[in-house]
Amino acid sequence: MFMKLVATASILLATAAQSYASSDSAWNALFAKVNGTCIGMSRMNTPEVSAPIVFDDATGKVGLLLRGSLGKTKGKAETVNLMCLYDKKTGKASIEEYHWLGR
Repeated sequence: MFMKLVATASILLATAAQSYASSDSAWNALFAKVNGTCIGMSRMNTPEVSAPIVFDDATGKVGLLLRGSLGKTKGKAETVNLMCLYDKKTGKASIEEYHWLGR
């Protein structure tokens, strides 16, 4: 009797965990939102964008690295590196410039 109870509980827990897993289409929709928000905030025309960096659920953030041109300075476009953190709960993003190893 005890073994049946343990087996039933195990099956219920396994199926419950699977029902909370996000589908591929849900992840793709989230990543499209992140890309659109971050690229829009960057004010870049055609930036290079990294793959999404998904932080754990306690953080609730998705990050992107962007590289591209921001306007023209003395006839030459300035290339910048930006980091964007998107909050999954609020849908808001923060974006800042970064320099790789002091460059």
